[in-house]
Amino acid sequence: MPTVLFVDDEQPILSALERMYIERDDVHCLFAASGQEGLEIMEREEVWVVVSDYLMPTMRGIEFLAKVKARWPQTIRIMMTAYADLSIAIDAINKSEAFRFVTKPWNNQELMEVVDEALMRYQLVQSLGTTKDETVYLSLAQTVELKDPYTKGHCDRVARYAVALAKAVGLAEEKLDEIKHGSWLHDCGKIGVPERVLNHPGRLNEDDRESVMQHPRWGSEVARQARMSEAVVNVILYHHERFDGAGYPSGLRGAEIPVEARIVAIADVFDALYSDRPYRKAYTLERVMEIMEEMTSTHFDPELIRLFLPIARQEVQGDE
Repeated sequence: MPTVLFVDDEQPILSALERMYIERDDVHCLFAASGQEGLEIMEREEVWVVVSDYLMPTMRGIEFLAKVKARWPQTIRIMMTAYADLSIAIDAINKSEAFRFVTKPWNNQELMEVVDEALMRYQLVQSLGTTKDETVYLSLAQTVELKDPYTKGHCDRVARYAVALAKAVGLAEEKLDEIKHGSWLHDCGKIGVPERVLNHPGRLNEDDRESVMQHPRWGSEVARQARMSEAVVNVILYHHERFDGAGYPSGLRGAEIPVEARIVAIADVFDALYSDRPYRKAYTLERVMEIMEEMTSTHFDPELIRLFLPIARQEVQGDE
């Protein structure tokens, strides 16, 4: 059962957290009053997510989480503190690779969302890391899509378009499989993005936009932890890079972007334009083709677009 360990030296805090989860029968909660007690619990229990206070006697939260990282690297780590200090956050990230940084006093709903996202991430890493069955990759992608009903079927369609383009380029069979798997999982980092943000019908504020822009990094971390191939990680991490260097998260330009990511980026945008989204209806095929051509000088590899547009037309018409 999904298990969360809360570690805090103040009993009222632990009691408040216990009350917060009193009606949740889908999560098993454990509580520890010190870092040492937390480590002892983890020796006995399979803990998916650990939430630790920062300022505790004997063993501070960062030291505790660093020990957790060394002993149980698969456990997702969250730091909680009343001291919203940048140096503490940087320490938590550098020393324990904390998944999130939560400040006290917390909002119950927001804290539950963070913990639920961490639980989903743990499950995703474990599933990817323990199977070679590609149907599991697709089912996990479909689980992510449940957070955003407008993207139903998106990952599968992106894979179909991307593999067709990769074949036209002449890539090896092994690379085709990696592009298919990367396409299925390219948005898996959206597990870390709240549903209210994914389904927002209008323009996002700066904080929410930043949250969405983190999904390639979060997803690639999951893929690395699951020991997936470099090509799959590249697709997940770089599918929002632009040919002119104005993309994210790394601002790569031209051939600096791995070819598998350049291919999936084209397929991703094509399907996004040709599908309904919360903020607009799908464009017609002809308008999509025009937009893709207009974006070529900024977003896409011109040679790949030249190959892709007739392939996309053929794939779409084959569905009609």
